Amino acid sequence: MTWRDSNRSESNNMALHSCQSEEAVLANREHLARELGVPLQRFVLANQTHSDHFYEVTNKDLGKGTLSAETAIRDTDALFTYEQSIVLGTFTADCVPLLLWSSKSMLVAAVHSGWQGTVKEIVPKLLHFLQNEKNEDPQSLHVYIGPALSEQRFEVDADVADRYKQLGYADPFIRYEDKTGKFHIDNILTVKEQCLRAGIPGDNITYSSTCTFTSEHGFSYRQDRQSGRHLGFIYRH
Repeated sequence: MTWRDSNRSESNNMALHSCQSEEAVLANREHLARELGVPLQRFVLANQTHSDHFYEVTNKDLGKGTLSAETAIRDTDALFTYEQSIVLGTFTADCVPLLLWSSKSMLVAAVHSGWQGTVKEIVPKLLHFLQNEKNEDPQSLHVYIGPALSEQRFEVDADVADRYKQLGYADPFIRYEDKTGKFHIDNILTVKEQCLRAGIPGDNITYSSTCTFTSEHGFSYRQDRQSGRHLGFIYRH
């Protein structure tokens, strides 16, 4: 996961779709590629639309979205692959980034689950597909849920809270604040619950307690509409 860094151009913003200088973003991406020892041409990025769509990446997709947003995988919020040395990325600035891998197969995945992705159940849908179409054993899957907007800062109206309630299992993660007349939702724990319900053992799930709004190292769209983006990434050597 990349972090906001005041020592780098645009504070290490990784997103071409939300930047002041494409050259600065590309320089930041090149810096990351050098640190990983993987050419930028082996990165694959998506045009995220808060959908429940997922896509299997193969070697024919190498470099998509890396030098131009126009070449990114279209209308997709989860990427997965079984290929070696392909870096999958997911952009976030308050939304939940989820990175997934298997201890038995070569599977890796990167998922963007903002509140819309969570209520559309992008994570459960991907996990269901992997188990039923790719024969993945949920007991062998491991999940990292990265920094996102905290429950304290994720303040919404009743319409969004109702979407979470309709899931049937998110009520423990919804709180109403009398003073503001707003609902507060823990999107991180909701996504964790989705993973548990898909059969992933709790011991295989870790998550960050860092709030992207309050941390000086976090990009937050809610705090700054012109915010840059973190890049959550995963790959196998």
